[in-house]
Amino acid sequence: MGRTFSEKILSEKSGTSARTGDIVMAKPDFVMSHDNSYAIAGHFKKIGLPRVKIPEKIVIILDHVVPASTVEYAENHKFIREFVREQGIESFNDINRGICHQVFVEEGFALPGALLLGSDSHTTTYGALGAFSSGIGRTEMASIWATGELWMKVPPTIKIIIEGKLPEGVYAKDIALHIIGDIGADGATYKAVEFTGSVVEGFTIASRMVLSNMAAEMGAKVGYVQADEKTLEYLKGRAKKEFNVVKSDLDAEYERVIEFDISNLVPQVAAPHTVDNVKPITELEGIKFNQGLIGTCTNGRVEDLEVAAKILRGKKVHSDVRLLVFPASWKIYIEALKKGIIETLAEAGAVIMNAGCGPCLGAHEGVIASGERAISTSNRNFKGRMGSREAEIYLASPATVAASVLEGKLTDPRKYL
Repeated sequence: MGRTFSEKILSEKSGTSARTGDIVMAKPDFVMSHDNSYAIAGHFKKIGLPRVKIPEKIVIILDHVVPASTVEYAENHKFIREFVREQGIESFNDINRGICHQVFVEEGFALPGALLLGSDSHTTTYGALGAFSSGIGRTEMASIWATGELWMKVPPTIKIIIEGKLPEGVYAKDIALHIIGDIGADGATYKAVEFTGSVVEGFTIASRMVLSNMAAEMGAKVGYVQADEKTLEYLKGRAKKEFNVVKSDLDAEYERVIEFDISNLVPQVAAPHTVDNVKPITELEGIKFNQGLIGTCTNGRVEDLEVAAKILRGKKVHSDVRLLVFPASWKIYIEALKKGIIETLAEAGAVIMNAGCGPCLGAHEGVIASGERAISTSNRNFKGRMGSREAEIYLASPATVAASVLEGKLTDPRKYL
């Protein structure tokens, strides 16, 4: 019997012959943390060691509350800056870089065949480039800083095959929401999810990142696309070190194989208050809202801003709503500026924000009030996620958000495409 992608990578990184269900002690290639590095450093100091063991593997990116919104956050950031200097951690990215998951990929840390661990649940994003990439807790990250390794259980694998002709107005976000609506928010708990099929093969790296990012919303330990020529092309001149492409064997054993034909799919929306409460936009049209958000680690890349600009060009955001735009990184911001995308969005009435997480975690820069509704390109819509627990969040693609802010109510984007 052949081996799955997960079995191969965790075998290599642990020096064992691992199979699904085995517990191994594995050594990651890189580990990532963000503003929560303050708490991780606190746990590390309790261990009593003077120095981290693997400074060359540690990547820290400030993004969740940037610039600092309170004195407390400012003190935390100050502590992190002092800690990285003290420990000789060179891969430190301050508030002028962008969202951790985008920056990590842009800077070439996400590599095929790599074991990547991050203290954020959406670390699954890096699986878009053929990595085993998973979120872990803060105490677990502190233990890696101290020892350079972590025990892991080899997950079973679900293969999701996506076939068909991509309809107009339907994007990776719609497909991800459709899948989650079908299998449930717990449908892949502690499983590896392998995204494959002709639709995935045709996707850009940015669109593949949407799938792997949203794998966390199925409960997945890792969501990945096996590396191909697009992956290798993207990594030219970018990869931080040499890598080996790892793929599941043809006779590997999967727990489940699920096939989706998306040829007749329409734009999808996750309604409050769970990400698997998914409905076609045709069932939700006309619902009024107060704020639109385009950005986050799910949909803040150039292709996302571009489709929104295409819909908004020459038009104005409805007077009853406000639109916030958060590019996923400063590199994306600059590219969008050069292409005229930012100008188009600003002229339409969007508020252009700095590259970062913004209101996605409900901490600052555009949180919503009680009784308000938001439509967002982010990945979570539980109560209190973007501010008040008495608010409602709808999740959709950038196209659906852009069309909706024009009318001040949930709107099918296909009429504008």
